[in-house]
Amino acid sequence: MLKYLNFSFILVTFLSWQNIASAQLPDFTELVKRSGAAVVNISTVQKPPETEKMQEMPELPEGAPQLDELFKHFFQGPGRGYVPHETKSLGSGFIISHDGYVLTNNHVVRNADEIIVKLTDRRELEAKLIGSDPRSDVALLKVDADDLPVVELGSAKELEVGEWVLAIGTPFGFDHSVTAGIVSAKGRSLPGDNYVPFIQTDVAINPGNSGGHLFNMEGKVIGINSQIYSRTGSYAGVSFAIPIDVALNVVQQIKKSGKVSRGWLGVQIQDVTRELAESFGMKRPHGALVAKVMPDSPAEKGGLQIGDIIVEFNGKEIETSSELPPLVGMSQISENSQVKIIRQGDVKTVKVRVGLLPEPDELKLAGTNPGVTTVNRLGLVVSELTAEQREQFQVMKNGVLVQKVKAGPARNAGIQRGDVILRIQNNVVRNVDEFDKIVEQLSAGQSIAVLIQRRGNPVFLALKINK
Repeated sequence: MLKYLNFSFILVTFLSWQNIASAQLPDFTELVKRSGAAVVNISTVQKPPETEKMQEMPELPEGAPQLDELFKHFFQGPGRGYVPHETKSLGSGFIISHDGYVLTNNHVVRNADEIIVKLTDRRELEAKLIGSDPRSDVALLKVDADDLPVVELGSAKELEVGEWVLAIGTPFGFDHSVTAGIVSAKGRSLPGDNYVPFIQTDVAINPGNSGGHLFNMEGKVIGINSQIYSRTGSYAGVSFAIPIDVALNVVQQIKKSGKVSRGWLGVQIQDVTRELAESFGMKRPHGALVAKVMPDSPAEKGGLQIGDIIVEFNGKEIETSSELPPLVGMSQISENSQVKIIRQGDVKTVKVRVGLLPEPDELKLAGTNPGVTTVNRLGLVVSELTAEQREQFQVMKNGVLVQKVKAGPARNAGIQRGDVILRIQNNVVRNVDEFDKIVEQLSAGQSIAVLIQRRGNPVFLALKINK
């Protein structure tokens, strides 16, 4: 009897835990019903250039039908000219207004000659591109329709890491596919996307999901699915979404002026490593280290200097350098911003009038030509910069060119051949003679900040000379 009671107790306990586990898992069905109708399938057509040359099919030997069968796919049959193919793409989007405004990614509709929006009721409407912003990868479309279903817009500001989120899109052409996951991180900075603090999730995103909405458990859109991290091109567990707040700011500007304007300081920045923090006398690494100040930029006019560490912008603390560009980009142009910095160990606050972000300029890659060299205790062979090299490296004054890196502190710090050394600690390197004097006076056993310019980009490195 006791045996049966024990078995019953175990069975009841198991079923109780099963019920608890089931109760804790979210149910997405109602959310999908409410939000799914406003999701659209976006297909585009890009016509071939009119200047594309026609190709003639080569003459085929008699009795070779298998070759004829092969080539007809490329040449439209024997003896005919090659017909250029239209390029088609597929993506997702969602309706944000009853009168037909649709949000999607810029890369979904880029260079499209024709954009077709397919609704859940199977209607297919031709869409007009109202405007797009490549920097944030957001595009605004308009279809001619009324009384359309719309999504409920939320905000990513209150989003928490670990929170459940859902995506609806068209992966691989499968309409209205639903995937779920959690928020993995916030404020991610990706290469080439400095002005978007991406939401990272583990929601399954694949080709065709781009432009679809990411929504929270309240059924509110908090992001636009934009990118994945993958070595194969398919989902690998890491996906990124544009915060809806960023997207709506873009929409507002496109509707108002037809273009998107962003704030600009005119500095190049990098993270503060543990070694650099030590060299600057900081208790812990944080902030955005200024590696370059653009000539005649708002930063230069406001008094920012190379080596300054920006730790606060308009009252918001800066922990990593990636946090600064989005804050500056969304600032009001021509208005003063309060910038708190650490300069040579002292905390200061400067006022900078934020400017308009200019169009990106292409940087020239530098070449290296041998000049007068010197060997120093860092293990470097350096030379003066010629006038031609200064133009190539965009270094108008000061600096020495690294010709060779031998075993020693410089190699350990990551200095490479072709780098231009601009500063060591707070000392400006004007020429080879001054470089030698500065190096000879460096203390051993301490982290030393060295400012270099590499392929047009300034970077701080930390080196240490052994005792």
